[in-house]
Amino acid sequence: MRIRIVGAGAMGRGIAQWAAAGGHTVELCDVRTEAVTAAVDFVRSMLGRAVEKGRMSAGDRDAALERLVPLDDPWAPGPEVELVIEAVREDLDTKAEVFGKLEEALPDSAVFATNTSSLSVTRIGASLRDPGRLAGLHFFNPVPLMRIVEVVPGAATRPGIPQALTELVESCGHRAVTVADTPGFLVNHAGRGLVTEALALLEESVADPAGIDRIARDVLGLRMGPFELMDLTGLDVTAAVIDSIWQGFRHEDRLRPSYLTPNRVTAGLHGRKTGQGWFAYGPEAPAVAPEPPVTGDADRPVFVADGADGADGTHARHTAALRVTLAAAGATVESGSAPTGGALVLVPVWGTTVAAAVASLGLPADRTFGVDPLAPAGRRRVLAVTPAADPAAARDARAVLARAADGEEAWSVSVVRDTAGSVAQRLLASVVSVAASIAERSLATPADIDLAVTTGLGYPAGPLAWGDRVGAARMLELQRSLHATTGDDRYRPTRWLTERAQLGLPLTAPGTSPADCA
Repeated sequence: MRIRIVGAGAMGRGIAQWAAAGGHTVELCDVRTEAVTAAVDFVRSMLGRAVEKGRMSAGDRDAALERLVPLDDPWAPGPEVELVIEAVREDLDTKAEVFGKLEEALPDSAVFATNTSSLSVTRIGASLRDPGRLAGLHFFNPVPLMRIVEVVPGAATRPGIPQALTELVESCGHRAVTVADTPGFLVNHAGRGLVTEALALLEESVADPAGIDRIARDVLGLRMGPFELMDLTGLDVTAAVIDSIWQGFRHEDRLRPSYLTPNRVTAGLHGRKTGQGWFAYGPEAPAVAPEPPVTGDADRPVFVADGADGADGTHARHTAALRVTLAAAGATVESGSAPTGGALVLVPVWGTTVAAAVASLGLPADRTFGVDPLAPAGRRRVLAVTPAADPAAARDARAVLARAADGEEAWSVSVVRDTAGSVAQRLLASVVSVAASIAERSLATPADIDLAVTTGLGYPAGPLAWGDRVGAARMLELQRSLHATTGDDRYRPTRWLTERAQLGLPLTAPGTSPADCA
């Protein structure tokens, strides 16, 4: 196939490298000739590095460079061009102008694709004489390494075009997901679950950015915490995406932005690229403060409170599991129906608060603490403290939770402010909820949602599969508890989750639709 790429910036040159290495003839052009020259040199160097690292043979590199054709004029006639991929700046008028000129220069048979990450494909196509020839083909940076591409049909896109683009993408070694033409498409939309909830936790002073990131990595198993991720992406970019998706979905509560970001963006605290974001960067930047050492009495007796049980016995299982785990680590775990006078009280909380358990069970407020029962990906536990907690008792509770069985590594223990569900539960509930909302609107299939998120965002599991690991019924109980405890519609369970929990279906199941029964 002969492909013309218009725009020789970071995305255009990455797409050019990908397509040329995939066996296609690539015309690379830009209104700035010097940008084309620099892009060709960049592709040459990247392919050379691939040869040095053994990922490509020298012959394949030379062949790919032979297929890369620098073009001085983006609007030059191209009777053999079959596909155009536009990768110019994110501006609707600019993209419309580019495609208008291409429509005059290229044959009617050429398919047009826009690499837009935030603009409506339908609105871009509306400026064309034939909007049916245009679709979205959204790559991620760096293109050769980010092996996922969103194929986005506009409202007028001809039916055969998305499938043809999918086949092209997959023939060149990337994975393609088909996504509705909606704000944020799929990956950016799904990614809002993590960062918006992290910002909400920070708003409530549940933990600081470093503390939330530690829990995200060590409990949920994410490669990067949400604040590290915002600094890498750029808070200016992240905030703009959050706002555009929230506005595009008519102020949907679960996508609500934070009041924390506008001032930071205005102040230039964008992250790595400015040297200061949520964290400091550069050779003179101070390191993130380490966690305080564990100093409490690890031998102090503990009592694990039962709490009100859920419909499926969730709380009873959490309580029993915590008792067994602590006893195996050598802790003194009291039995009976009430704690003794000096014992610490630990309450496994699932979508609820420690304060509510203190009030409903008559527990001693100064020595009752919450423990997140979510199975951690690493060696970290989370201890929640209320405003009534005795600091010395909290230090002892942290020491007890840090204990490990013989031969095992000691646990790290994060101390956070009491909040409904604690940090990891709220992050996970939001990730699953936003993905379920995408699925129930039929914006993408469950399989494509999970594929796009694991490939594009690097999560340890797709959000729907992640919810299935926990269990649909247990996730529903978590979200109902969060909603009831906070009164915030941000945590309202989705229809997708509610139905599947009630019917015994996995969250990853598309389910039967009326069309299936016709």
